[in-house]
Amino acid sequence: MKTQFARLARSICLAFALGAGGAASAASGEATESSLPAQELTPSTLYHFLLAEIAGARGQIGLSAQLYLDLARSTRDPRIARRATEIAMYSRNLGMARTAAQTWSEVAPDSEEARRVLTGLSGAGRGEDINLEAIQFQLARVLAQSNGRLAQNLLGLGHALAQVPDKQASRAIINRLTEPYLDFPEAHIARAQAAQTVDDRMGALAAIDRALALRTGWEPAVLLKVQILQQAGATAEALRQLEAETARNPASRALRLAKARALVSAQRFAEARTAFAQLLEAAPGDPELLYAVGLLSLQVNAPAEAEIHFVRALAAGHPQADLVRLHLGQIAADRGEGESARKWFAEITSAELRPEANVRSAFSLAREGRVNEARTLLQRDADDEDVERRYLLADAQILRDAGRPADALALIDAALREAPDDTSLLYESAMLAERIDRLDLLEIRLRRVLELQPDHAHALNALGYSLADRKLRLEEAEMLIARAHALEPADPFILDSLGWVRFRRGDATGALAHLERAYAMRKDAEIAAHLGEVLWSVERRDEARRIFAEALAAHPDNSLLKDTTQRLGIQ
Repeated sequence: MKTQFARLARSICLAFALGAGGAASAASGEATESSLPAQELTPSTLYHFLLAEIAGARGQIGLSAQLYLDLARSTRDPRIARRATEIAMYSRNLGMARTAAQTWSEVAPDSEEARRVLTGLSGAGRGEDINLEAIQFQLARVLAQSNGRLAQNLLGLGHALAQVPDKQASRAIINRLTEPYLDFPEAHIARAQAAQTVDDRMGALAAIDRALALRTGWEPAVLLKVQILQQAGATAEALRQLEAETARNPASRALRLAKARALVSAQRFAEARTAFAQLLEAAPGDPELLYAVGLLSLQVNAPAEAEIHFVRALAAGHPQADLVRLHLGQIAADRGEGESARKWFAEITSAELRPEANVRSAFSLAREGRVNEARTLLQRDADDEDVERRYLLADAQILRDAGRPADALALIDAALREAPDDTSLLYESAMLAERIDRLDLLEIRLRRVLELQPDHAHALNALGYSLADRKLRLEEAEMLIARAHALEPADPFILDSLGWVRFRRGDATGALAHLERAYAMRKDAEIAAHLGEVLWSVERRDEARRIFAEALAAHPDNSLLKDTTQRLGIQ
């Protein structure tokens, strides 16, 4: 029995450790079986061999490399040391690869290949030159001896060379290594990934198309192509590709998930919510899908639906439970349920979200008229300067909303004396200056923001809107808002400003195009007031009444809405 076990073990280990390269090694002067260490092949050794190979087959390359390295150290077998080196290189662990190569060189001192590989790895990760020729030689050998794992090894080339600092050189190596294997789609994916690392998106897309020509509808290739298209800003084309592929393969969860995410990127939120909800039907307890449907429900102004999904996500063990609680608290606060909101906020313990929970609790108290309690909640020492600024800005907002804009401005001005070039404080002080009709101060502060940060879209928009709303320097106002719009084309408040300045300049038709788009994106009271007034001016009065009625139902205390309807004589 012992003899049979030893014979079986030796055959398995030789197959694993030598692969197709056993004869080649002997012919090239590498260690032959007669020169290998004389040692008993124990059940423990075979067990660790099997563990290492199984780990590799399951994609746990790092674990496989570590197991092989441990075996190389314990057996001092050059075949095992060589395999440990190869797998460590594929796991992108150059430190482990150096250690394995050092062991290989020690146990096979006459091996030219071991010396070459060790030389190639000796500078890797230490700021020294890496011997790319030696690494290329070794990777070519791994590919040639893949033993049924060629596809996996081709896909691992980019991972193996990820720490090479010269990405163009890395790409050239991958192109040379894959040359013999261009009948395999994996070779073209390796080339596409290498092209990505040097920002050659056209080259990457061309390589993926060749992979798809070899294997139509191959999911990894489709998903990579979509990713590259999205990175290039071609969101519509990425979505078109996904729609075609999901129609071809409707059962693919990965494709359907990618399509749902692409719909979010395209800001088609209602369709995205439907897509995520369909995915949720097949996995009703998935906390990430529950959370996604909750977020998208908020986006389409369905807070009750969002709340249901957030509660379920929390019960399902969502990994970011405090973030879910923050959303639940805000939904309750928006409904005017302050006590319930503060209970959710109080349960948040993470250091990252605790300050935001404090701020929202303070806002909740202030909305109930408990301004002093709200401000007291924010009067606490913060170890982080950003948190301290957040508390200060929240305190100023509470004073502003309580009808005390002058007090809020004094608070911000005191902070500005300590940090005169803080753009957040400058911007907030400008908004407060507008509240007390200090247009001169507003303009001074916003222009200072733009000196410090010329691409500050909100400062551009605020200055332009303030001028437009007062019918001052309308040409300059439109230019400022247009610059903001170029920086943030999907911002509904900037679209609102662009529509309003067009209306102020006598272009009601042009104004409507922007205002209707802004209102479709965000049912904001101020946007509604502007849209309603422009509709009224072009005699579309039934539509205007509908917009005003809808907005007043949602925002009954909004002063701009009330003033606008009274000025227009709308009951």
